[in-house]
Amino acid sequence: MPELPDVVVYCERLAALAGGTPLLHLRLASPWVLRSVTPAPGELEGRVLTGVRRLGKRLVLEFAGGYFVVIHLMVAGRLRRRAPGAALPRKRGLAALDFPGHTFLLTEEGTRKRASLHIVHGEPALADHDPGGLEPLGAGPVQFAAALTRERHTLKRALTDPSLISGIGGAYADEIMHRARLSPLARTDTLGPDDLARLHAAVQEVLAEWVDRLRAAVGDGFPEKVTAFHPEMAVHGRHGQPCPVCGTAVQRIVHADDETNYCPRCQTGGRVLADRALSRLLKEDRPRRIEDLKG
Repeated sequence: MPELPDVVVYCERLAALAGGTPLLHLRLASPWVLRSVTPAPGELEGRVLTGVRRLGKRLVLEFAGGYFVVIHLMVAGRLRRRAPGAALPRKRGLAALDFPGHTFLLTEEGTRKRASLHIVHGEPALADHDPGGLEPLGAGPVQFAAALTRERHTLKRALTDPSLISGIGGAYADEIMHRARLSPLARTDTLGPDDLARLHAAVQEVLAEWVDRLRAAVGDGFPEKVTAFHPEMAVHGRHGQPCPVCGTAVQRIVHADDETNYCPRCQTGGRVLADRALSRLLKEDRPRRIEDLKG
């Protein structure tokens, strides 16, 4: 799922390429992608794109007259820049936003049909799409600690709860927890002042670093290869590979469609966290400490 760094770069490039120009057409290829009833898509045509902003993991395109298009890419949704008037892909195409110089295609690589588009009018209507989480970049340590510990959760769940912290998903949560040297299963109500300070610093550093990396990779173009997996990441998507800090094999916890990657030496004091599926398979033979890991 595109997270805060990806969405920031999407917003910057949309504004740079189409800002100040009118939307000629909004084409819908799939009847379910538009989740709102009013305003009608035709009310946007001819209106100038006056701004692009991020709302959590959503992209918000602002048009003259207080109209907004809210795009939630979910897991497999992506935006593609093409030549003006480009055709929508038959299987993956959901919608197209036609501007004089570019067409931006909304596509979905998966089959679960979760990406969505809303058209709303006015800031109050737009606010209904805000999950309400604290914006992590720029938030002070006191604000951050208060938001994170407002409810009792595991650290991984708290970091990825959009009602607590805005814009962070599984990939960057893994990287943040590794940077802060904290277990994904640590309870937020047990974190001490030093833990919270390291976590706040890690959030600022990791997100800012990845915004800069992605921005540099895109340059004057448009982000076409948005992914949650990057070889430069420390732990996310690197199960079995050596931790770049200590060399210990990165471990994982799998639950349904979600996977958490962590370093047992850097984050859990040498303890290998229980994975439900692995525990059922290996029972008493499952590894519990670094020393039990094979290879």
